[in-house]
Amino acid sequence: MTTTAAAVWGRAEQQDFRARVRGCLLGGAVGDAFGAGIATLPLDAIRAAHGQEGLTEPVPAHGRRGAVTAATQMTLFTVDGLIRAQVRRDTGAWHPPTDVHRAHLRWAATQRDWGPDERRKDNGWLAREEWLYVRRDPARACLTGLGDEHLGTLDKPKNPDATDSGALVRSAPFGLLVGWEPQLVCQLAVECAAQTHGDPAAYLAAGALAVVVHGLARGESVDGSVQRALAQLTPRPGHEPVTDALQRALGAVRQGMPNAVRVTDLGADEDRAEGQLAAAVYCALVGEDIRHGLRLAVNHDGPSAATGAVTGALLGALHGETALPPAWLAELEGRSTILELADDFAMEMTQGAALHSPADSHPGWLARYPRG
Repeated sequence: MTTTAAAVWGRAEQQDFRARVRGCLLGGAVGDAFGAGIATLPLDAIRAAHGQEGLTEPVPAHGRRGAVTAATQMTLFTVDGLIRAQVRRDTGAWHPPTDVHRAHLRWAATQRDWGPDERRKDNGWLAREEWLYVRRDPARACLTGLGDEHLGTLDKPKNPDATDSGALVRSAPFGLLVGWEPQLVCQLAVECAAQTHGDPAAYLAAGALAVVVHGLARGESVDGSVQRALAQLTPRPGHEPVTDALQRALGAVRQGMPNAVRVTDLGADEDRAEGQLAAAVYCALVGEDIRHGLRLAVNHDGPSAATGAVTGALLGALHGETALPPAWLAELEGRSTILELADDFAMEMTQGAALHSPADSHPGWLARYPRG
């Protein structure tokens, strides 16, 4: 089985792909930051503070408007790992889970170090971004799962009882591997999620999100992409919590006007991966635009930043970055870093052969994404 499907990258195709990559990464960060302002508040308190419609515009979190959480931090390192995997393929060493795991270990270093360690030759450019060296409510399972360099497996995953959304919220970038077949996108996301979250519902939710994003990045509908994810999950042991949650999300679309009760009933009120995924899929299905979808996603009793991050990634991949609310983007923490990484990812996926090969590689690119 090959990892890639044939793709022809004309100018229009490259521009569309870059818009969806930017949309996915910026959308996830915008949703994360939007939800962070009310992440610990129940719906009654949100409405008491912001009116009956709940939060409709960003409010400060972590000392400023637009501040992101660990969900965005880890997502960026996921992208860094995926680029490294492509670059390292020239050496004949092809094991993307290892490259993504190493990237997540670099994220873990940002959570314990004061700033970039210049002695680390494998840091590349992303791990030198000083704004990333701050703790923003990381899931405990992410910290403990990445507390050593041991690579877990699906037979022996890290934190086998971890069911929260910590792995889910970093997994959208796997879906941007549009040249891969869906089953391989799903498998990679699942294996990488199991490095911190070993409960099947948690790592299969991450795989499902990757497949849905994969469909959206290829220009498919949300409904069609969810159906493809269901097909990928059904043969896997322990899939029932995730497939049942996704089926409920599809069914909820036909139950009337979208509201906070429907989002809550899908599982948004609890930090479980399958419930957060289902709520985000529902918001992406019924959202009139990205602003409406994100408002629906964050106004509930549960972890609003997680629901917002996943919903934003889905809607951004669906519509592209120009559909994101400009005023929300203007204040987004790390926007220039996110854009730079998104464009690097798009360039690697569409023009990587011009940047590196077994025989000849551009030194500037290898300085950004070392093979070591």
